[in-house]
Amino acid sequence: MPTILIVDDDATLLDLLSVHLSSGGLKVQVAADAAVALRSVIDNPPDLVLLDIGLPYLDGMEILAALKSDPLSRDIPVVVLTGHHDEQEYVQAMNLGADGYLNKPVDRDRLINEIFSRLARRAARKLATSPPPA
Repeated sequence: MPTILIVDDDATLLDLLSVHLSSGGLKVQVAADAAVALRSVIDNPPDLVLLDIGLPYLDGMEILAALKSDPLSRDIPVVVLTGHHDEQEYVQAMNLGADGYLNKPVDRDRLINEIFSRLARRAARKLATSPPPA
């Protein structure tokens, strides 16, 4: 069962997304700020990160940059999930290595489809870059 880390400072949204994703066959971890998120990625690397931009302490762009610059986490897909509808923010997120960008509110089925699509791409990349069996 794939593990998804949801990083958002809105407790209600964390609960709602946890229920939606769990019912969609996913294991869920949650983090309300950057410190918890980064510690979670180190201690128990998820298969994908759903990342809000507007967070306390470090914003989502800083977390995204940190994840994508670290060899241990750079291959973990990160989908930005934000309430901002800002073209510059979208471009910045993609330039930092985001694998997807969705605006809140997002439809449950669309979110789950996006997650499984990103997980499938990651699995295909792993297969393509792994050495053939001996």
